[in-house]
This record gives sequence, C-alpha cells and structure tokens, in this order.
Amino acid sequence: MTETATPIADLSFEKALAELESIVGHLERGDVPLEESIRIYERGEVLKKHCEALLAQAEAKVEKIRTGASGQATGTEPLDVEA
Repeated sequence: MTETATPIADLSFEKALAELESIVGHLERGDVPLEESIRIYERGEVLKKHCEALLAQAEAKVEKIRTGASGQATGTEPLDVEA
C-alpha cells in the first residue's frame, strides 16, 4: 500500500477516509500477511482518530440559523451536538 508515505496530519478528511476504507478492504479480504495486517491496522486506527478530529472541528464551525416570529433570520447560534 503506497498510501502510508503520506503523513496522516497532512491528509484531508476525504483522503484519510478513502485510505481507511482501503485498509478495511485489505483486512476483510485477508490477503495481507500478518505483519502487514498489524501495520496497516495501526495506521487505520490513527486515520480513524484523524477523521474523528476533523469531523469534530467541522461540527464546531457549523451554526444553526435562528429565526424570529416573522420567519426572518435573526442571527445564529452554535449547533446542538449530541454527546
């Protein structure tokens, strides 16, 4: 797998997710030697955490539009995020 050459911190969400999906595919097929499976599994764990952090950052930026009684926008407030 050539993806491992790219530092995870430099990956966008989409690229990290694509690499993670590729790793899952390899592991599910079982066509990877044990040593390699362990190595890519560990990278997959780091990719998962990276994706979760990027999603958390995006959620923090999302705002909900508040509207008044007339239906007009009156401002914004942070989006309620379930814990």
